[in-house]
Amino acid sequence: MSKAPDDIDAYIGARLRLRRQSLGMSQEQLGHALGLTFQQVQKYEKGLNRIGAGRLFHIAEILGVEVSFFYEGLSRANGSDAPLEDDNLIRRFLATSEGYSLSRAFCRIDNAHTRARLLELVRTIADSEGTESTGASRIG
Repeated sequence: MSKAPDDIDAYIGARLRLRRQSLGMSQEQLGHALGLTFQQVQKYEKGLNRIGAGRLFHIAEILGVEVSFFYEGLSRANGSDAPLEDDNLIRRFLATSEGYSLSRAFCRIDNAHTRARLLELVRTIADSEGTESTGASRIG
């Protein structure tokens, strides 16, 4: 019987993947820096294996971020232990090649007005397609 990843472990893993990829670092390179195999890094990124506090601190040093980076955007609905559904949707979107590519391209736009107009365009397109639901079935 396989165990599904914990939502929080999967969220932290997705943030790890996002930062690693934004630096152009491979799973193998990160694994080497940590003294691990790339398969272990894959398991961390998928949330299949929990990252211990000391290891997360070391990962943060290697990736040039504070440990808090891995928790940014992690929120809880009404004090419950589950991340908000939107957090899960965003995590799944960023885990796709389209989501990652779109996010990288968007971040390269320096002009705040251009970014705002682009966001307005995407919202208009999404609204015109009748996305009353979370859109979760369209991700991945």
